[in-house]
Amino acid sequence: MFTKTPNQWRDPEIGPEVATAFQSALQEHGIAYVVGHDSYLINMASPDPTLSERSTTAFTTELGRCQALGISHLVSHPGNYIDDRDAGLRRNAARYTESLRRVDGVRVLLETTAGSGTALGARFEELAELRDRIGGDVRDRVGFCADTCHLFAAGYDLRDDFDAVWGKWDRWLGLDRLWCLHLNDSKTPRGSRVDRHELIGEGSLGREPFRRLMTDPRFAKVPKVLETPKGEDEVSNDRRMLRRLRAFAARGR
Repeated sequence: MFTKTPNQWRDPEIGPEVATAFQSALQEHGIAYVVGHDSYLINMASPDPTLSERSTTAFTTELGRCQALGISHLVSHPGNYIDDRDAGLRRNAARYTESLRRVDGVRVLLETTAGSGTALGARFEELAELRDRIGGDVRDRVGFCADTCHLFAAGYDLRDDFDAVWGKWDRWLGLDRLWCLHLNDSKTPRGSRVDRHELIGEGSLGREPFRRLMTDPRFAKVPKVLETPKGEDEVSNDRRMLRRLRAFAARGR
């Protein structure tokens, strides 16, 4: 979930009464896990010092809102380096470090990206390097979120080489640091570097990778989030996709 409008800089205030009501609603409706997602405007890898500073302030505030609401994890897209990849990684790591030192407790999940333009985070090696550059005193609060559409668009063959992809993930990033999965099919073919989500089993990935993710014991305790197209009523598609994923899991048992 977003704790603010994701395409605006304006930050709302989260008072104690809102936080209490939020936690009460989670308990009432039996929601066991919530993960936040930071603003689309944030780019802490930018060479522009004004944008980088503004992004760091905004990300720190994102962490603070999660802390206030009792949200334990915040997903973040690694930034766009614009000029030089190594410099962008260095800037991004320094800014993540600064923000994490300002706000205790909340964990950051670096999300895999499709790799379009100068976006960081499309390769496992790059995500590992970014995490390694984050300050050692806060690095244990940094893990990863794998988006199936992004992985496929970046070139990882979840459809025909499922085990090899996750074997490489484990070598570079560690399955123990896979703290969230975004389950999305892809409108575009493998290696397209284009981020276009599709309904589960109705895109280039097909059903098999999702069946595997819902039945493989390695992923049983990893929270899974749908970001598939919502349709006109914002509800029917999600219900249908949840039924499909639950059917995969049931048949696996």
